[in-house]
Amino acid sequence: MPVSIAMAGKGGTGKTTVSGMLIKYLVSRGKSPVLAVDADANANLNEILGLEVTETLGNAREEMKKGIVPSGMTKDVFISMKLEQAIMEQKNFDLVVMGQPEGAGCYCAANTLLTGFLERLSGNYPYLVMDNEAGMEHLSRLTTKNMDVLLIVTDTSRRGLQAGLRIHKLAKDLNIGMGKSYIIINQAKSEPSDEVLQMIDNDGLELAGVIPDDEQVYEFDLNGRPTVEIDENNPALKAAYSIFDKIIP
Repeated sequence: MPVSIAMAGKGGTGKTTVSGMLIKYLVSRGKSPVLAVDADANANLNEILGLEVTETLGNAREEMKKGIVPSGMTKDVFISMKLEQAIMEQKNFDLVVMGQPEGAGCYCAANTLLTGFLERLSGNYPYLVMDNEAGMEHLSRLTTKNMDVLLIVTDTSRRGLQAGLRIHKLAKDLNIGMGKSYIIINQAKSEPSDEVLQMIDNDGLELAGVIPDDEQVYEFDLNGRPTVEIDENNPALKAAYSIFDKIIP
């Protein structure tokens, strides 16, 4: 099984951007191919990676639930075909987008197939990076479980940090098989204060590092340019790489 890394954090902290930086890092260090999973209902990891989404696992799940299966094809064969179509294959990484939340009715059979599919698929990759929705819903629904590393991304605001600490506590309370948890301070205009460092230390979290606020990263995002195209000499990307060098096995 791959080394699995999950992202979490309050909305607006830049965790999807950090996810893209991590994928770029893994590829640059020869740790490819990487399986990238966008588990955010408001999917935009594809934009960070410069890809256009044409199919999602959610679409396949909906079609299976509605019984849209061609004549002469079993549901298992149909869903396998649709799920294979949802893999966006690139040279050094593949992307799978989970898609919109479930609607009314029972999705048990479809979700069981999805879980099995992802487990089989991930076995083909040395690393898996999962970008999750903002907040803690993915933890309480056990979407994120049995991950080797949980990277909690926060900005420098008190609310962002408190949200990150609550995510860490919930992950521990739910006992969902997390390995090591770290916090990353992103979009920082200065070094964290002693008060911030004390809050993190009191919670038992390890500060992996600080990524500075960066105008080029902001402009790439504003103009819809893939963040993975940023030059590796960019200060924010260099800071992220330094963090990943320390914490990624």
